Amino acid sequence: MFRHRGRNRTYFHNLKLASALSFVAGIVNIVGVLSVKILTTNITGHFAFFSEEILLSHYSEALTYLVFIMCFLGGAFCSSFMVEFSSGRSMFRPHLIPLITEILILGFVGLSDDRLLKLSISPYTIAGLLLFAMGVQNSLVTRVSQSVVRTTHLTGLFTDLGIELSKLFFKERENEKKQLTKNITLKLVIIAFFFSGCIIGGFGYSMIGLKTLMITAGFLFCVIRYDKLLYRYYALKRRLR
Repeated sequence: MFRHRGRNRTYFHNLKLASALSFVAGIVNIVGVLSVKILTTNITGHFAFFSEEILLSHYSEALTYLVFIMCFLGGAFCSSFMVEFSSGRSMFRPHLIPLITEILILGFVGLSDDRLLKLSISPYTIAGLLLFAMGVQNSLVTRVSQSVVRTTHLTGLFTDLGIELSKLFFKERENEKKQLTKNITLKLVIIAFFFSGCIIGGFGYSMIGLKTLMITAGFLFCVIRYDKLLYRYYALKRRLR
């Protein structure tokens, strides 16, 4: 789901990518809200809060929201930079470093809730780290899927879904119906897995708090291993032919 690009990339690659990483984003979204009362998967609301604090002359609070925005931007920049850096080097898979970065961040924030380790991280630091991690993920998914898949926010997704659903009602779109159905299904999968992540993440947080993010980090590691094993399986299958 991460390795194939261009003509080699299929609808099912995007479907697997969308389901796995939208599920992760859903968990991060609800854990961020429940733990620090801050949205950590998108920055649309932060721009509104930033503008409000500027108008109220609360410049220190405005600076906080600006930092949140820059954390997401920084994550997206670093992810793309890491992909570009590793693309020409056979020792690295382009998707690997951004995913490991995200795993380390989620694991670190999850461990911050462990009483034995006694890690003291402020709520704002937690929010900044999670926003950075989601910037990393969103940038990676966008590049890998060639802008077909978005996993960390749903606003644009619902807009596209509304447009594509409306097209189904017109007969002149009959020749596009198959592709429209696939596009709609992909978006519904993202929404369903994001929502599932929110529900499961909410239950997880109620039981183990921020440690829920450690499970998410483990899930991402399993996704990497699955992708690698599947790639090796198909490579071996081609050789045997």
